[in-house]
Amino acid sequence: MLPYPNINPVALDLGFIQIHWYGLMYLVGIGGAWWLASRRLAEFDASWSKEKLSDLVFWVAMGVILGGRLGYVLFYDLHSYVANPALILQVWKGGMSFHGGLIGVLLATWWFGKRNNKGFFELMDFIAPLVPIGLGAGRIGNFINAELWGKVTDVPWAMVFPTGGPEPRHPSQLYQFALEGVALFLILWAFSRKPRPTMAVSGLFALCYGIFRFIVEFVRVPDAQLGYLAFGWLTMGQVLCLPMILGGAGLMIYAYRRQAAHAQGAAQ
Repeated sequence: MLPYPNINPVALDLGFIQIHWYGLMYLVGIGGAWWLASRRLAEFDASWSKEKLSDLVFWVAMGVILGGRLGYVLFYDLHSYVANPALILQVWKGGMSFHGGLIGVLLATWWFGKRNNKGFFELMDFIAPLVPIGLGAGRIGNFINAELWGKVTDVPWAMVFPTGGPEPRHPSQLYQFALEGVALFLILWAFSRKPRPTMAVSGLFALCYGIFRFIVEFVRVPDAQLGYLAFGWLTMGQVLCLPMILGGAGLMIYAYRRQAAHAQGAAQ
């Protein structure tokens, strides 16, 4: 068994305001995405300025934050937030939904593309390899908050979380950091370094994230207010990942079939 580091969730206490690690992880994700996007900007669109890129990152970040919070409220704990709407503002306590954040990003990207004459999937293919930075940072924030831990286990790397009772548990936040953060970033970054048909990078992101999240859900304890939805193992996270897996695979198939059809038409 490994000792849980028990890091104070408050990174800096200034008296009149507390800065939480969870919030700082969002800054790491947004800042890291902007930095990598700026390095790829020339190959995406040489006519774009750093200011336009900053606008894109800003609106995508707003989509992540607003969509993530509202998604958690709607998908995971609507009753509690209806009873006490003030809880919606307490984002430092956690309670963000990836799938809600994804919807927010899709809407923000569509809106930004319409205003800047860029295709939706053209932008999404550019954004997708940057997203795992924020996902990985967010899972580290979950780990520091001692939330979203896994099931009781006897694996050598199990940890006793201060909010999870006396039993050792899977550090599922670190599993998600490794898969959704590190592995997903490496896969998408390597894949997107070569020319790909439009929608292929977005499709690979949805497919891989959906598979990784679906797998980890088997060892992660579901939200207490929801529990398992069916069969004694199906979680809300898995339900929300199924459309991503199917949609991601469909996008990749469509992208490559359309590319082949265009190549065949050009050869005739």
